[in-house]
Parts: sequence; C-alpha cells; structure tokens
Amino acid sequence: MGNIRAAVIGSGFGGLAAAARLQALGARTTLFEARDKPGGRAYVYEDQGFTFDAGPTVITAPECLEEVFVAAGKRLKDYVELLPVTPFYRLVWPDGTRFDYVGEQAALEEQICRISPTDLDGYRRFHAYTKKVYAKGYSELSATPFLRFWDMVKVVPHLAALRADRSVYATVSKFIRSEHLRQAFSFHPLLVGGNPYQTSAIYTLIHHLEREWGVFFPKGGTGALVRGFVKLLTDCGGDVRLNSPVRRIAVDASGRHQVTTDAGTEAFDVVVSNADLHHTYSNLYRDEPRAARTVRRLEKMTWSMSLMVIYFGTKIRYPDLAHHTILFGPRYNGLLDDIFHGGKVADDFSLYLHAPTVTDPGMAPPGGEAFYVLSPVPHLGNADIDWDTFGPVYADRILEALEAHLPNLRANIVTRRVFTPKQFQSELNAHHGSAFSVAPLLTQSAYFRPHNRDGRISGLYLVGAGTHPGAGVPGVVNSAKATVGLIARDFGLKS
Repeated sequence: MGNIRAAVIGSGFGGLAAAARLQALGARTTLFEARDKPGGRAYVYEDQGFTFDAGPTVITAPECLEEVFVAAGKRLKDYVELLPVTPFYRLVWPDGTRFDYVGEQAALEEQICRISPTDLDGYRRFHAYTKKVYAKGYSELSATPFLRFWDMVKVVPHLAALRADRSVYATVSKFIRSEHLRQAFSFHPLLVGGNPYQTSAIYTLIHHLEREWGVFFPKGGTGALVRGFVKLLTDCGGDVRLNSPVRRIAVDASGRHQVTTDAGTEAFDVVVSNADLHHTYSNLYRDEPRAARTVRRLEKMTWSMSLMVIYFGTKIRYPDLAHHTILFGPRYNGLLDDIFHGGKVADDFSLYLHAPTVTDPGMAPPGGEAFYVLSPVPHLGNADIDWDTFGPVYADRILEALEAHLPNLRANIVTRRVFTPKQFQSELNAHHGSAFSVAPLLTQSAYFRPHNRDGRISGLYLVGAGTHPGAGVPGVVNSAKATVGLIARDFGLKS
C-alpha cells in the first residue's frame, strides 16, 4: 500500500522523529504545528540577545537520535553538533553538601567517598544492577510496542527478577545507606515526571544510560536539535506547516482521516498524534464515538506533576556554575508527597537550575548568562490555584532563594519570563497542566500505557510522552521508532 498520506499532529521530538521516519519510508508526510515555531515543549524564546530553551535540556542516548537520521540516509553530525556536559549534574543540599554527578568511574567514586565511603561497595552493586535493568528495560523493550496483554506477560518474569515492583527510591536504598546519596541516585524519575517513591525500579536504567552514553547539549541550544530534525524532514521531502492548529479530525466511511485546520480539510490514510493524549481524544476526535471510551479511561489515570518555570537572563557571568544543578530543599519524601498528591503548593521547594551558557556561551550576549529554573508543583487536577495571581509571587520567592547560590541575582536580571501550569494547559493543551503526560507508574507502563496504535480507531497512532515507553527525549524518540514500525507493517512500507 505504498504512497500513503500521513499527518503528524504536533512537532515535539516524538512527532519530528515519527515524521522523518515516515517520510524516509516513502509516506507523503505533513507535519502540523499549532504554534509559530516547531518543538512542542522544546520551544525556544529569544529576548535581548538571550536564547532560552523552553523545555528539554538533558540530552542522553544520542544513538537513538542518530538512528532517525540514519533511517533517512543522513548523519546527525551534519545537522547539529552535540557538546558533552560535565558534570552531568551538580547536586547541592541545604547543609552545604555538594556532589558532582560525573560519568568517569574513578571521579564518581571519589565523590561518593567524600560523602559516605562505606557506601562505595553498595554503589558498585547498584551500578551493576542498573546495567541489567538497562539491558532489559531499554535495549530490548524501549522501542517494542506492547499491544497485547501477552506481550506484557512474556516479559513479566524478567521484570519480576529485577524487582520492578519496587520503587526507584526503595531500590537505591537496598544498596546505599547515606540519605544524600539515596537522593542523588533516585532523583532521575523527576526528569520524566515520576515520583521516585512510586516510579518503578525499571527507571534506575537512566543511571546506566547516562554512564554509557554521557549527557549532551546541542550547540545553539535544544532548539538547534529541533531545527536539525525539521531540516531532515524537509530534506526528505516532508511538509511542515506552522501556525496550523488542527481543529478536528473525523474518520469517513472509507476509513480515511479528514483533518481540518483553518486552511481547510484534507484526507490522510494515517494520523500520528504527538499532541496531548487527552486533547487528542477529547478534542481532535471529539466527533468520533470510539474515542469516548478512551477519554473516560484517561480521566481515571494518574497524571504527572506540573512545573513552574522561570526563564531569566543576567548582565553578569557567575563563576563555578554547573550546566545542570539540582538544589534540594529541606525535605525530600514530604515535598514529593506534596507535589504529587497535595492540594496546594508547598512553602518549601527543590529546584532544577539550567545554565546553558556554561557549555555554550553563545546562548547569551557577551558578559551575560542565560538560565531557567523550574520547581515541580501539583498539576491543576490536584491543586486548584489561581496561577495568574500566585505565579508572580511564587517566582519572586524562587529568585530570592536562588540568591544564596547566585549573589545579587535579582539586581542583575535584564529579562525574565514565567511559564505556569496554567500555560501548560492553555498553550500546550496539557491535561491538568501536566508537564509529562501520564505518570510513569508500573501500572501505567508498557501494555498498561496508552498504546502506540489505537485499538479502536483504525489509522490512528500515538507518539510522545503519553505512550510507550514514556517521557524524556530518548523515550519519545523511541516511541516514534515503535510507532512507525507498526505503521510500516500495517501499510507495507519498506525502507
């Protein structure tokens, strides 16, 4: 059935990767993006010479990015340059303890011994465990679609042997006694919207993934990687339409999907949605009776937390910065409980500070520094907060707290922008303002996660954070690999 027409809705990394793969397979692919720039959550803001990546900033597992370009007969390095980041993260606690999370074994072990030398052997056993989880959970399963319950049953013995029923934090605690180090090796689920006390131990694979491949930052920012994907798609003959929000999609009697934008209606054989899951079914397919059951199921699922993000640029540089800094608050478990289950924003916070000018000074004017800082907060379904009023107050509290690490910060800010959970909802159509879609719980993973191919609406496929394998750049890019593999089999496409 070659020469099919495919519509990809949304230009996040999942949508971009899917569109490029489909076009490379010969499908006539049109990518629809509602906003004026591509990228989805990886949008870019520019102001007064500063470049601010809106979303993903931690680039790991570059081999999954390379695969997309190779599938199209191209090379990643011809489109974007990836710069290594070291340390991967700097972790800082209120008592002044600092931990540089690096990839090199001896240097990492030296950091561990500075905090708790008696935990070195436990860490080594933990690392060996994460290798096993990586081999099964990432190498074998990350791009494998789980469409049938039997697909899940076949891997259950492996997951049971790895004790996937335990949480990340509980698993780390089996190997490590120091509370600081337990936090250091359990915070990763937060990068994909998960609570370390609830997210399956499968996500400990992130530790080995980073140790195996490193952490990178695209020269010119994450937006440069987005532009590289867009150029790849157009070089292959794909069509990219910005400022083109899809208003509705109807399935006609022949099974074709009628996609309506402000420019009119066009028919496609395949729709790949990189839009928010709930928005896809409740809004885009609102006239499709078969979508209603999925909407009800989605509304019963647990959704990831939201974020409060502040983008700001300073007229001065700061010494001894790391590219990625985690500033832990006075509480860990209690704060996480407030974030994921609470009905209000906690008085204390833990922060992620992104300083891309450490790796790429071109992200700011000469002598300046570009930053964003984010605070995880409850999503709108848990905490009904007037973010128009509360957002500026909360932002001021965060910037004031940052002055302990960035002296005289507020006096040196020349531009700032705030993005609240309300804007996740209104600008990104995110259900409950969730920043990472459906939460990565064991009971919402693999077969139990919304499938890469819809089981009721023929021709509808999903990519992105809400489907298998989940959020994060490697997750959504691998979702595209899994999904396009299904389309290729369903429609007889061959590279």
